[in-house]
Amino acid sequence: MPTTAPAFSDATASDSALRRFLFGLPGVDAVGLEARAASLGTRSIKTTAKAYAIDLAISMIDLTTLEGADTPGKVRALAAKAVNPDPTDRTTPRTAAVCVYPDMAATAAAALAGSGVKVASVATAFPAGRAALVVKLADVRDAVAAGADEIDMVIDRGAFLSGRFLKVYEEILAVKAECGAARLKVIFETGELSTYDNIRRASWIGMLAGADFIKTSTGKVATNATPANTLLMLEAVRDFRAQTGVQIGVKPAGGIRTTKDAVKFLVLVNETAGEDWLDPHWFRFGASSLLNDLLMQRQKLSTGRYSGPDYVTVD
Repeated sequence: MPTTAPAFSDATASDSALRRFLFGLPGVDAVGLEARAASLGTRSIKTTAKAYAIDLAISMIDLTTLEGADTPGKVRALAAKAVNPDPTDRTTPRTAAVCVYPDMAATAAAALAGSGVKVASVATAFPAGRAALVVKLADVRDAVAAGADEIDMVIDRGAFLSGRFLKVYEEILAVKAECGAARLKVIFETGELSTYDNIRRASWIGMLAGADFIKTSTGKVATNATPANTLLMLEAVRDFRAQTGVQIGVKPAGGIRTTKDAVKFLVLVNETAGEDWLDPHWFRFGASSLLNDLLMQRQKLSTGRYSGPDYVTVD
């Protein structure tokens, strides 16, 4: 089973050691964090930079459908859109991945074969995470066996909020071991963690346990990705790499719907973690409707006209 980064092996030796480590992290200045996130969100992006940002954002999308009414046909249509987002312009980048439930992973894998677009699958009793560990691990195994390149797991928020931090850590370790070659994104559901200090602690638990990405949200609660909570997580991965040499990705998900929103998040990445994270391998958007707005803005930049929503597919 994977182990934590050597620099922090003592921190995860016991429940009490992990608690001491987490509560020894610097407290978050909520006012300062929100002010910085708001300030970075006002940066002006010129036309050439905007065109670059739009293409970069498209290439970072995990195009997502996580509905009870999902069908193989809907997943195949979404996969086709991920590979060729704008049939009128073949220079449009592909998205990073298509994200589906485990039972749709095989359908997505077949539709995306050879395209370079990854198959991401939620697992571990998404979105609530309320299942026994053996069930969660079986969920992961099924998704990987079906062709998932990436697994998006949810942490046990009940365990975290009741202070059972080692349980959360060990569960992530166990899921990571089941992933094999698949990359692991660890979802905190930041809207349920109540405080920025808790988001910082969850970030460190995820990183110590071997997450390849830390992710804000499931998109299934009232408060999902925000500039402030994403900024906090970007600070965490930046600091973790500075201390361990290990780079970890960040994925804000839920509520990012417009080009303006996406550009704000890219500015956060550049100004906080740095250019190394401005790559789909290290930063993703969990989204469904965002792609359409990016495509419309891209068309406007290239033609001078705003085509409107009738010119893009409705997912």
